[in-house]
Parts: sequence; structure tokens; C-alpha cells
Amino acid sequence: MSTDQAGASPAGERLGGADEAHAPGERPAALEQLQQSLAQAEQRAGEFREQYLRAVAELDNVRKRAQRDIEAANRYGLEKFAAELLPVQDSLELAVQSAAQADVEVRSLKEGQEATLKLLVKALEKLGVRPIRPLGEPFDPARHEAMLAQESASAAPDTVLQVVQSGYELNGRLLRPARVIVAKSPGAA
Repeated sequence: MSTDQAGASPAGERLGGADEAHAPGERPAALEQLQQSLAQAEQRAGEFREQYLRAVAELDNVRKRAQRDIEAANRYGLEKFAAELLPVQDSLELAVQSAAQADVEVRSLKEGQEATLKLLVKALEKLGVRPIRPLGEPFDPARHEAMLAQESASAAPDTVLQVVQSGYELNGRLLRPARVIVAKSPGAA
């Protein structure tokens, strides 16, 4: 049977029959239940919207705070470094003043330079700068720069024979590789 012939589909008959089976007072109860469900859903949606807005505001605050921290780090990040180097500058200024005097001894200038160097080494150590002095160690291309390969009967091949210039690391990160002379086997090309 088609819907045209019967006037209604079987589903329509069931819905119509269900509607007709309820008393007229029950239909508003179903509508009231739907309205309550809608009101609850709208309330939850409002709460979720409020939570979302709070989260967005908090995220914006975190972003702004991080931006201020980055700006402060850029502006004042060298403060500790500069404070550690000020005594070195003071020592160098004293050395220049001493050298300007006509009766200054070479030995006292040397002692002043050694004291200044100690101050500088101490300041760099406080900042986490460590020297790389690989004399006698195996050559490591990640930490060393080979300036020359030299034949050696006493050292194993690819061993550091001489450190031409110390390298440095900052908290384990390479600042400058050590420049070295590396041993090679006698007769090796």
C-alpha cells in the first residue's frame, strides 16, 4: 500500500496513533520536559562559554606575562655577566694607571696581569664557562678544531699533541672549539 492510497505512511499511523492515545493533558507535559531539557542545555552551554572565556583570558595573561619575562631577560640578561666582569675592568684600569708611572717595575705589572687573569677566569667560572683543554685526549671534531696534523712516534694517532687555543663551553654547550695539533702516524700521508 502506498502513502497516497492509504493517506498516511505506516510510521505516520504509529505517530498518529501514539498521539491520539495520549490524553490531551499529557502532551504539554512532554513539551514541558523538552523545555526543561532545553533550559538545562542552555545553562550548561552558558557555563561552558564562561569557562571558555576564562580560559582564553588566562591564556592571554600567560602570554603577556611570558612576553614581559622575555623582554626583561633580553634587557637584563647580561646583568650577572656584567657584574662579574666589573672587577676585571677595575683591575685593568689599575694596571693602566700603574704602567703610566715612570718608576713602575715590570714584575709588578706582570703580577697585576696575573691577578686580572685570575679575576676573569673566576668570573667566567661563576657564569658556567668552562675551558676545553684536551691535551693528550683523543681528537673530537665536535669539540676540537684541528689546525695541523703532526707525525708523532710517542702519541697514538688522532690524539691531541698540543692545544694552540683553548676552547670553551657554557653549561655544557660549545662556545668555541679548542684549536689543536693532532698526532698522526709516522710516515702517514
